[in-house]
Amino acid sequence: MSTTGKVKTLLEMIKFEHTIFALPFAFIGAFLAADGIPKASQCFWILLGMAGGRTAAMGFNRIVDAPFDAKNPRTADRAIPKGEVSIKEAWAMVLLAVATYFFAAYSLNPLAFKVSPFFLAVILAYSYTKRFTPLCHIFLGLAIGLAPAAGWIGVKGSMELLPAVLSSGVMFWVAGFDILYSCLDFQFDKEHGLHSIPAAVGLKKAFTISALLHAAAFACFAVVGLMAGLNFIYYLGLAATFILLFKQHTIVKPDDLSRLDMAFFTFNGAISVILFASTAASLIFHGS
Repeated sequence: MSTTGKVKTLLEMIKFEHTIFALPFAFIGAFLAADGIPKASQCFWILLGMAGGRTAAMGFNRIVDAPFDAKNPRTADRAIPKGEVSIKEAWAMVLLAVATYFFAAYSLNPLAFKVSPFFLAVILAYSYTKRFTPLCHIFLGLAIGLAPAAGWIGVKGSMELLPAVLSSGVMFWVAGFDILYSCLDFQFDKEHGLHSIPAAVGLKKAFTISALLHAAAFACFAVVGLMAGLNFIYYLGLAATFILLFKQHTIVKPDDLSRLDMAFFTFNGAISVILFASTAASLIFHGS
C-alpha cells in the first residue's frame, strides 16, 4: 500500500470525520472565553491540540478493542482486524498524535499544559470502561465533554463555572446518543461479557435513559446561554437543537434501529455545528 493509501486508511480507521462532534464545542468554549473571536494563534493551537488528542484516543481505542472488533460482525472490517494496519503502525500514529497534543497545549498557556496529561488520561481510559461498567457511556461523554473546557482554558488560562456547565451539557448529550448507538451491539455485548446500558437494562429502558440524558443536556445548554448573556441568535440555535434531539428519539425505536446511523451521525453532527454557529454569531453580534 502506498504512503497516501496508508494515511487514508489510518484516517478512516479513526473516523477522522467524527471530529465534528467535539471540535465545534472546543471552539464554543474558546469563543465564550474570548467573548468573541479568539486570536488566530489560539485557534490554531486549539485545532491542532484537538486533532492530536482525538487521533490519539481513537487510535488507542482501535488498538485495545481489536480482539473484540475481530469477533463483532459490525466491526470486523475495521483496518486492524482486516490486517490493513498493523499494531505497530497504529501505535506510531498514536505516539505522534500524543506528541502533537502536548506541543499544542504547551504552546497555548501554562494551565493548558498542566492539565493536558489529566485530559489525555481521561480520553484514553474510556477505551477500557466497557470491560467493567455499563456507565461507559457517561465516561465517553466526560471524555468528549472536556472539549469546551479545553477550549476555554486554551484562551483564558483559567477555569470557571460557565465552561463546566457547558462541558456537563456535552457529557450528557454524548452519553445519550452513545447509548442509542450501542443498541446495535446489544446482543454481542451480552454474549461477550461487555458492559453497556442496553446490555444491562434492555433496549426500552436504555431509550428512556438516553432521553433523560438529552433533556439534561438541553437544560445545561440553556443555562449556558443565560450565564453568558447570549442573545436571540443563540436561542434560535438552541431551538434547532431541541428539534434535532427530539427527532432522533422519534425516528429510532427499540424494535427498529434501521435509521440509527442517521440519528447518530447526521443529527448529532448538525447539533454541534448549529450550537457553535449560533454561539459565535451571538457573541459577534451581541449588540443586536
